[in-house]
Amino acid sequence: MSKQNVCISGLTSVSSAMLLVAIGACSSSGAEPGAAAGGAGAGGVSSAGAGAGVAGTTSSGAAGTTNTAGGVGNGGATAGGASNGGDAGSGASAGASAGSAGSAGAPPTSACGVNPALGTGKIQMENLCRGVVAVRSGDGNFVSWRLLGYEAQDTGFNVYRDGAKVNMAPIVDSTSYVDAGAAATAKYTVRAVVGGLEGSDSANSRGAASATATWAQPYLQIPLKTTAMYRAGDISPGDLDGDGEYELVVKEERSPQDSSNDGVTGQPKFAAYELDGTFLWRVDLGINIRESEHITPFLVYDLDGDGSAELVVKTAPGTKDGKGELLHTGPAANDDDTADYRNAAGKILRGPEYLSVFSGKDGAELATIAYHAPYSSGSFGDNGGNRSDRYNASVAFLDATGRPSAVMQRGYYARTTFGAYNYRDGKLELVWKFDSQDAAHRDYAGKGVHSVMVADGDGDGRQEIIPGGATIGPDGKGVCAVDFYAHGDAIHVGDLVPDRPGLEVFQIMEAENVPSYYVRDLLTCEIIVEGPSTGGDEGPGRGVAADISPDSPGAEIWGSGFGLNSATTGARVGAAPGAANFLAWWDGDESRELLNGNSVTQYDDEGEGFTATGCTSINGTKSVPSLSADLFGDWREEIVFLCGGNLRVYTTTAPTKRRIHTLMHDPQYRMNVTAQNASYNQPPHTSFHIGAGMKSPPKPDISVR
Repeated sequence: MSKQNVCISGLTSVSSAMLLVAIGACSSSGAEPGAAAGGAGAGGVSSAGAGAGVAGTTSSGAAGTTNTAGGVGNGGATAGGASNGGDAGSGASAGASAGSAGSAGAPPTSACGVNPALGTGKIQMENLCRGVVAVRSGDGNFVSWRLLGYEAQDTGFNVYRDGAKVNMAPIVDSTSYVDAGAAATAKYTVRAVVGGLEGSDSANSRGAASATATWAQPYLQIPLKTTAMYRAGDISPGDLDGDGEYELVVKEERSPQDSSNDGVTGQPKFAAYELDGTFLWRVDLGINIRESEHITPFLVYDLDGDGSAELVVKTAPGTKDGKGELLHTGPAANDDDTADYRNAAGKILRGPEYLSVFSGKDGAELATIAYHAPYSSGSFGDNGGNRSDRYNASVAFLDATGRPSAVMQRGYYARTTFGAYNYRDGKLELVWKFDSQDAAHRDYAGKGVHSVMVADGDGDGRQEIIPGGATIGPDGKGVCAVDFYAHGDAIHVGDLVPDRPGLEVFQIMEAENVPSYYVRDLLTCEIIVEGPSTGGDEGPGRGVAADISPDSPGAEIWGSGFGLNSATTGARVGAAPGAANFLAWWDGDESRELLNGNSVTQYDDEGEGFTATGCTSINGTKSVPSLSADLFGDWREEIVFLCGGNLRVYTTTAPTKRRIHTLMHDPQYRMNVTAQNASYNQPPHTSFHIGAGMKSPPKPDISVR
């Protein structure tokens, strides 16, 4: 049977061990794409069989024709409203609808060409669509798409340009395709091929048109409606409306201040946008929350499992939700929203403190409760609102259900606190608290950095919390801590030493007479590599860990004042890179690239970088993008910059033969993305090694909602 010209008809029954694709009227020539199935249907298909009901669609192209499985269902249920022996309708519309699912057999593909029922694992991730992107590149178009985390590594894909298949055989070695000579006006869909059977057309969101138009430039430009006198900053992605495509939540600030400085700031705001620029809603935190990268970390993720993400952030009296209404649930129901708790220096050292959850769909307040560690709960190391106003946050998978929790941190100098919160069944509640003032955790004070990471160090499906020089368990109890003061500006967590079991932590130190940097075991805090003592100096202000060189196995580490060293041995393996800041997977190889300011550069001299002309980084000297994450297309990362009054989402056009499932279905990477906006933004890392000599990535243990 030709893989390019498949036509099955006249089948009447099938055993339960077989997968049946019931195709109605098939075109004999393949000359007419989308030929009508007029009256065709599967007659007498056994209800015990797992059947794919197909409404006789046929697409044509230079590479031959392949019939389309519009949707998979039990007992031969057909797509596009067709029933056994009934009228299948026209192929143009039938393939877009999924067949009805029965009580047994293969589940249906969704409206956007994916099969979420294959996600039967433990960890609750997002139900994303195929995420096809097409970009003009040379005299053709570069097309890429997602391999979902629940799909097999050998899943094949066919690419269709304007309804015609353009690849000769299903693509199994990557999730990208260079369509040489294609018109700049071409539109594309992608269909999965499993066991020789082709699925339905992709769409980038459920309910949207299936075909993806080609971009003229390697970026998507999103016009902003930023509040007058305010500036867009950090961004977090989330599927706010449950349509399978990410939306963006953008922080707006007017006059932010470092927590160490006096000064009255503006009112922090969060605005939500569709990728096409449609403005959705805006939450205004009010005058009783200061603007600062250290004070307003925000989380965007689906916490309650309803398929739509929520926004979680610290609030206070005077906060207004996305509908313009003042907070009105929990302790906010009876507070004084006219109160101004700022002192003469602009600091906020008194007044109620809350944590609130807002709907991703319309920004409405869903729940508000008291914050786990208010200013009044005890000293954080000073009395001036500096060390007490140091916050981080991340979503994390903490319990045996595989459902996410919000982890909020306050303090990381003299005192470190965490609160783990669940928002489930319409209720927000504090699950546990961690406090370094407690007798059992006094060794955990002074171990925090200006960020926080979560990762599953022991493979039990629950993530540990890594604030810096310590590890805290998913139950809120201390796991381990280094025996020196371990505050610093940067932290990286991942499989930095692939030949060693477990995960490792790289951190730089900002203190006197401590190691300038180290690589440690996540679960034991055993030091694997240790830098020279800082002596009487403060230590390096920048530090990065990633596999950027194929000449050295595993990750490399580098930073201010020290060159490129092996994370495995600590030995020098190369000259210091030109930047020690941020990272991105951008070109066609597995080595990660350097991201600094508005430019991506290579260290390994393979592939190309780029500069986002007319765009700026954020957060002052930290020079980080508004966001970098795998937002669509294949596994490489998109980078979001502020460009005047617009956002630009840049995507790569570099071909690659490396296939990896979407990084957003790796639980560690996705949770690191939720934390990226906290304090000194850090690049997200995967739970597995990506680099030269890498093993095939493990299939994540996930379900999707």
